[in-house]
Amino acid sequence: MQGPPVHGEAALSPVLLLGQAPGRREIQQHRPFCWTAGRTLFGWFSGIGLDEDACRRLVYMSAVCRCWPGGLARGGDRVPTREEVANCAPWWQRELALVRPRLVLPVGRLAITRFLAAPRLDAVVGQQFRVEQEGVAADVIPLPHPSGASTWFRTDPGRLLLPQALALIAAHPAWQEIVSACMQAAPGNAPNPG
Repeated sequence: MQGPPVHGEAALSPVLLLGQAPGRREIQQHRPFCWTAGRTLFGWFSGIGLDEDACRRLVYMSAVCRCWPGGLARGGDRVPTREEVANCAPWWQRELALVRPRLVLPVGRLAITRFLAAPRLDAVVGQQFRVEQEGVAADVIPLPHPSGASTWFRTDPGRLLLPQALALIAAHPAWQEIVSACMQAAPGNAPNPG
């Protein structure tokens, strides 16, 4: 694994997003989801009420592994090993216990399997699950990885299941809470002193 570690902004949030691991660009820019996968992910979230800036401020972003696992000879990033995942687990597990989110959004198979037994993405994407972990009971709505290398969410069944997952997120009270907070903080929405 190659550092430095990457993490999102400190946000006391009812929503926790758990990614897989940063890529090379994330290490360079010190921000999660700052390249192609991020543009796709924040595009999904923009469609349900939060643009990238709002997501970064209002959603607690963590990762299964905080450092870049390195690249593959054929391109793309290496998936962290079981040992690397186990070594990094205390970080995101402690964050889960501290933040105590009501909604967890695991992004990609590696993150999803931290919460659910998921033999296939189509067995879990588009559904909501109630999970208890680290003393925290939360709803879990899995998302596919938005990587440019992934075609899952662009073809069936992913093309049909992704909108279902996003609709579940949009309807969740924790997501609605942060969308509402964002709207109230928007310029022009300040109370009229008049």
